[in-house]
Amino acid sequence: MGTALVYHEDMTATRLLWDDPECEIERPERLTAALDRLRKCGLEQRCLRLSARAASEEELGLVHSPEYVSLVRETQVLGKEELQALSGQFDAIYFHPSTFHCARLAVGAALQLVDAVLTGVVQNGLALVRPPGHHSQRAAANGFCVFNNVAIAAAHAKQKHGLHRILIVDWDVHHGQGIQYLFEDDPSVLYFSWHRYEHGRFWPFLRESDADAVGRGQGLGFTVNLPWNQVGMGNADYVAAFLHLLLPLAFEFDPELVLVSAGFDSAIGDPEGQMQATPECFAHLTQLLQVLAGGRVCAVLEGGYHLESLAESVCMTVRTLLGDPAPPLSGPMVPCQSALESIQSACAAQAPHWKSLQLQDVTPVPTSPSTHSPEGRPPPLLPGGLMCKTAASALSSLLDQPCLHPAPPLCPAVALTAPDITLVLPPDVTQQEGSALNEETEAWARPLESLAQDETLTALGKLLYLLDGMLDGQVSSGIVATPPLAAAATLDVAIQRGLSHGAQRLLCVALGQLDRPPDLAHDG
Repeated sequence: MGTALVYHEDMTATRLLWDDPECEIERPERLTAALDRLRKCGLEQRCLRLSARAASEEELGLVHSPEYVSLVRETQVLGKEELQALSGQFDAIYFHPSTFHCARLAVGAALQLVDAVLTGVVQNGLALVRPPGHHSQRAAANGFCVFNNVAIAAAHAKQKHGLHRILIVDWDVHHGQGIQYLFEDDPSVLYFSWHRYEHGRFWPFLRESDADAVGRGQGLGFTVNLPWNQVGMGNADYVAAFLHLLLPLAFEFDPELVLVSAGFDSAIGDPEGQMQATPECFAHLTQLLQVLAGGRVCAVLEGGYHLESLAESVCMTVRTLLGDPAPPLSGPMVPCQSALESIQSACAAQAPHWKSLQLQDVTPVPTSPSTHSPEGRPPPLLPGGLMCKTAASALSSLLDQPCLHPAPPLCPAVALTAPDITLVLPPDVTQQEGSALNEETEAWARPLESLAQDETLTALGKLLYLLDGMLDGQVSSGIVATPPLAAAATLDVAIQRGLSHGAQRLLCVALGQLDRPPDLAHDG
């Protein structure tokens, strides 16, 4: 199974017809920039390309009222002045004669992707759509969003495919209050959103965007809000949020499908978010989600208004969905104090509802002086122009780094030591036939008595060959069978070989009984 890419060029038709500084950033080039970048990187060609269909009004009615659907339908025949007047009745919205068609295509793309994944046509995929959807409510457009694409997709997965547990991960920089309102009393949908909050001073300025909004009724604990109270959150902060908050809940919830409200205004350079997470961070976030729901992950584009950052972040997400290894993360991987405070507050709010958090110390962290003024009020925001200029400079430098443009996909490898054993391997896994030179293998084995036997030397040679392939970028990962009595010595050689090859940090995970390599404890 592969990866689907769902798109339709008609979704570029809707555009702003009058001057409105708030809405002008939501423009057709958001889609064309992302698609052009996917093509230049050879990623579109590797996906199963699906042309989006228009959702039916019945499908729209899964979450929207008939009156609201009718109102949007009628925009097709309105003139410019009428469209502008109607747009003014909503918050941060513009209508266009093509809005109804484009918005139906956006919903239809999300539904096609869900159908393709849940019927086994593909493993995962991305719907490249506009207008976005996560702010849209039952009877109201909001924040560039007309129909709630991801919410309809979740309702569709429940109704058509009989799913009982759906995880929605909203990594857009704005709170997806539309999704929250639609599912806040529904225990079959776990909704996670991180968002720029600034203690309630950032759009949409809602009290229910804070960490203590956890759902209601039967849905208590199934709404998870992680408010960022300062700008500049980076890779370490995002990864920490996944590892310490989202993933413990997600594993306990055990979803059958993961839907991602994939807004890339949370990436570096975006004028809305003013965050510092680099595009490759989204590769890691996607990879972490792929361990859930048997890898059934459907990402649907939401925001993202810096075209270069948006396009590169989309590519990183698609690369990971295709199975490419995630590139290294740049910068120090230590979360900032404000991020830790937000994560701890969210954990404390959720702990009464989740056993996985009840084992942790989730006492809210006292607010640090760095995030509040002496009077107890939040500090003034950083000047947008300064932040954006700094981020733009950093982004330009990052996009020139070769790690953002990895080589074609790498495959895992399996090395067998017994020639008479045959395995039926998946198509993307290779069986390694090679081995290190005898002289090199014997040199590594000589100081260790347990590696002196022919069987252990054969296994060691294959391990060395596999390690070289991984460290040289020829394979992504692998597995080698080694005799049990030689396991500790083999691990010792693997560590020393990795260090001699230039690796600076190694993580060793031992399962079961294994003697600790003698040099490991004091190596640092």
